[in-house]
Amino acid sequence: MKPTTTTSRGSAEAIVVNTLTSPEFRAAVKKTGRKQLIMAGIVTDVCVAFPALSAIEEGYQVFAAVDASGTFNEVVRYAAWDRMSQSGVQLMNWFSILCELSRDWRAHGPVMTDIILKHLPEYKNTMATFNQIQSTN
Repeated sequence: MKPTTTTSRGSAEAIVVNTLTSPEFRAAVKKTGRKQLIMAGIVTDVCVAFPALSAIEEGYQVFAAVDASGTFNEVVRYAAWDRMSQSGVQLMNWFSILCELSRDWRAHGPVMTDIILKHLPEYKNTMATFNQIQSTN
């Protein structure tokens, strides 16, 4: 799915700034049949914003994992978030995306607990309190 280009130094993979401009990538996304996309990238204002805005234009519902993406400074970050938000991209963090995907902890509780404690150890206190309340009921 990565286009190849030839330079004076030989063949190299072309860098695609907006993945949705790649016909192969666009076809692969469309083939999934999904209408909701979760996006994150190295550079929020380019790697996330460009494909997110394109996906919105194509009718997808887009969720940007803002804490799984970065950029060079606060001004750029807030400008990118503002641009995406005004275009309909839903700005979320990885934890809220995980919880929304699961919807019901009863089905995926142990798996979710492992993921959360590995990446958000501070949540251990909340889980301990919940377990304490559950054990008294």
